[in-house]
Amino acid sequence: MDTLAEAIRLVAAPDVLIAILLSSIYGLVIGSLPGLSATMATALLVPVTFYLSPIAAVATIISASAMAIFSGDIPGALLRIPGTPASAAYTDEAYAMTRKGQAELALGAGLWFSAIGGIVGTISLIVMAPALAEMALQFSTFEYFWLAFLGLMCATLVARSSPVKAIASMLIGLLIACIGIENPAGTPRFTFGITDLLGGVEVIPALVGMFAVSEVMRAMVTPDPPPMPRRKFGSILKGQWELTKKYVAPQVRGNIVGIIIGVLPGAGADMAAWVSYAMSKRFSKEPEKFGTGHPEGLVEAGASNNASLASGWVPSLLFGIPGDTITAIAIGVLYMKGLNPGPTLFTERASSMYALYIIFILANILMIPLGILMIRAASHILRAPRAAVMPVILLCCAVGPFATGNNLFAVMSVAFFGVLGFVLERNGYPVAALVLGIVMGSMVEQNFVTSLIKSDGSLLPFFDRPVAAVLAAMTIACLVWPIGVWAHRRFFRRQASVAPAG
Repeated sequence: MDTLAEAIRLVAAPDVLIAILLSSIYGLVIGSLPGLSATMATALLVPVTFYLSPIAAVATIISASAMAIFSGDIPGALLRIPGTPASAAYTDEAYAMTRKGQAELALGAGLWFSAIGGIVGTISLIVMAPALAEMALQFSTFEYFWLAFLGLMCATLVARSSPVKAIASMLIGLLIACIGIENPAGTPRFTFGITDLLGGVEVIPALVGMFAVSEVMRAMVTPDPPPMPRRKFGSILKGQWELTKKYVAPQVRGNIVGIIIGVLPGAGADMAAWVSYAMSKRFSKEPEKFGTGHPEGLVEAGASNNASLASGWVPSLLFGIPGDTITAIAIGVLYMKGLNPGPTLFTERASSMYALYIIFILANILMIPLGILMIRAASHILRAPRAAVMPVILLCCAVGPFATGNNLFAVMSVAFFGVLGFVLERNGYPVAALVLGIVMGSMVEQNFVTSLIKSDGSLLPFFDRPVAAVLAAMTIACLVWPIGVWAHRRFFRRQASVAPAG
């Protein structure tokens, strides 16, 4: 009880409450602008966290990301342009409802079930994290190596693009992680005589470049979206209780799928939304209605994407392994504020952990009133000319990384990674896999080399320890799976080309 009371005191501090409110409004605005992802919204907040207390800094990340994931539904339903990747799964369904005159029902479903999903995901974080922390205390470098490697493989396994391209993207990230002198041998690698590269590639400039600058470049080469129609909304939450009672099974299924996918390193809210929408159609009693403006898919996918957001913090807090690109940024903020991820965080800084749980619940409750206001203001926000918004974003991309170390090289890094991210995505290579390679590359290498030193060069301990053996089997299965999918497609393509000749 003393720990809980201390956590409430931490969250009730004026700076934390103001940070939650302002970052929530910021997340809603950024998420509702087409093409600006929740990850980008989070990355642009990092420079602000330098001046905040540890709890307030993490509160800004949690609140902004939760709000941005929901508000991406707004332009999706009204303009058929998903605000965030997590909204893309059910944009056509929501837009079909709008065309039927059910815009309020579509947007209300996104808001209501996102808030419920976020609270359920937080409960899963509260229940799972301490139990897993006890188990994690038994982990050695052998288990941590396989766990980090598994995270990399999961990122490639769940990629929506070609699995082979996802692996290639991840390997580029690992190569970038090799740059610098911070390796077990202490030898400069791939620095090309540039002093600024001795410390390696900073994660924050890489993230800002990949997710923000690349979006600005993409906006430059794509036509402006159609103008927002002028329309006055009725009651936003009308009919949501009826949907809640009618679609109990899809809600529960969406929450469970979101929690499971969130815990998988590298998956994230967008993958949870795609999987849940597909499952909703597969198990629905009315699959023929999907695509015509049927709310069932919105209920399940909306519950799933926000549930995955909270459960994605489980591997991040326990092992320092990002559950998605948002928690990859959060890990950097946690280290910067002295809240180093790991199982001991739950024992030595228990009050801080309880404070994070309370912030998650507060953010999802606050989502409902702020979300209603945002939906009503959407007609004005979405009419902002893109030519005015993008330069402001580009300025933030330059100022933020420069502020991290008063170093112009960081700004050049942002530009480089922006171009790299733009080129990769244009050619179907997932940027998230590359970012995870950068974030987790050093963890894989450090634990592998340390384990080899402990075992005197023997590979046997990587497989003969029970937990290590299970993690090794899962990792190898994830590695073989994309190759199997590629071989399977190639075989059937060849069979299809031979069939007419026969």
